[in-house]
Amino acid sequence: MPAQADIGLVGLAVMGENLVLNMESRGFTVAVFNRSVDKVTAFVSGRAKGKRIIGTSSIGELVSSLKTPRKVMLMVKAGKPVDEFIEQIIPHLAPGDIVIDGGNSHYPDTIRRTQYLESKGFLFIGTGVSGGEEGALLGPSIMPGGSPAAWPHVQPIFQAIAARVDDGTPCCDWVGNDGAGHFVKMVHNGIEYGDMQLICEAYQMMRDLLGMSAPEMHEVFKAWNTGPLDSYLIEITRDILATTDTDGAPLVDRILDTAGQKGTGKWTSVVSLDLGTPLTLISEAVFARCLSAAKDERVTAARTLRGPTRVFTGDRTAFLDDLAKALYASKVVSYTQGYVLLRAAAAEFGWDLNYGNIALLWRGGCIIRSVFLGSIKQAFDRDAQLTNLMLDPFFRDTIAEAQEAWRRVVSTAVLHGIWTPAMATALSYYDGYRCERLPANLLQAQRDYFGAHQYERTDRPRGAFFHTNWTGRGGDTASSAYTV
Repeated sequence: MPAQADIGLVGLAVMGENLVLNMESRGFTVAVFNRSVDKVTAFVSGRAKGKRIIGTSSIGELVSSLKTPRKVMLMVKAGKPVDEFIEQIIPHLAPGDIVIDGGNSHYPDTIRRTQYLESKGFLFIGTGVSGGEEGALLGPSIMPGGSPAAWPHVQPIFQAIAARVDDGTPCCDWVGNDGAGHFVKMVHNGIEYGDMQLICEAYQMMRDLLGMSAPEMHEVFKAWNTGPLDSYLIEITRDILATTDTDGAPLVDRILDTAGQKGTGKWTSVVSLDLGTPLTLISEAVFARCLSAAKDERVTAARTLRGPTRVFTGDRTAFLDDLAKALYASKVVSYTQGYVLLRAAAAEFGWDLNYGNIALLWRGGCIIRSVFLGSIKQAFDRDAQLTNLMLDPFFRDTIAEAQEAWRRVVSTAVLHGIWTPAMATALSYYDGYRCERLPANLLQAQRDYFGAHQYERTDRPRGAFFHTNWTGRGGDTASSAYTV
């Protein structure tokens, strides 16, 4: 087959099909392959009919149809299938050709694959693609990383198909070496977990504490979506609350309260532990989904475990105003923790991440897109070395203005027995971060008492370590392990 396609794509599930159609609509010719070849036939004779889309029946035929350097994009299930397809593709490649993994791969796999393909003379890109089915078709957020030499060859395609912000800037730019792109996508998904849980907690307080109906809550989210909370997730929550079942009843009330997850939120929490980063809010959001899965146990517990009577006697309008501020302040903490994790990973893996540009990548196309991200971009424009978003003047002042409302909401929830793990831990993180002297001095004394783990002193320079023979029986030998 003569080389005529600009890029090849393997994997014609929903995301793959829609990315192909997006690329073709931007003027690119795309060759496609799927393990089940009948899907290729159905696609080429269906949605792709009459378009610059070439169906192929083998990996060899796909690669031979590509212009050099050949670019093959995989949109297959993360894990073993990616490695299997890479091995099938390699024999057909020439030095300088590019393999692209556009799935939700774990960043260590992307680091490994980059090294592997580069050792054979090829280039590799691991890219996050966010936006779901609609984003893939109309413009997703794209977060590529891997072999830097590959970027100039895929940049015209990726930036052409990506979502764009109001000034026309594409929500796609090079993130960094090896696994950086997939790491940023993982953190994006973790923040998505946090955002969704926070919104669900606001919904539960409206429903269970204020006794609001779905249509009433729809109006609240509709109003919120015109202000500082304007975002895709608030927008779809508004729409969900207005959707009715066949008999006119709110559909949301008939959906079982057990949440699923694909693992990216868990990955984010696990790596935060590995890097010693307190990703408390996102981790609580992951645990919240785990608790929701224990439906039968919760039903049994609800019959025997008692809490306070839920009778709200305050001003509902005022509380809803407080709730909006509490939601916004908690959202600041969610993104703060995500960016702290990004900074820790950059130091650990040697990535040169542009934090303001990452916010720009998320401004459009992706699930966490919101006006809020523009303020994050501005924060890093003001200070590229900003260590914590809450220290930026805009976010510092925003939290200060919301703080009393935030505390009223969390305390009201606690006093009325309303479950708010993410919102409460967000406030707890804020209080911990602003605390000059935490009780860890006592904790370190405890560790030294039972394990001779040593401690530092307030009246001595940092880096000098001490051990006390607390019982008089332990001697002066100290443990060599001291980790902060």
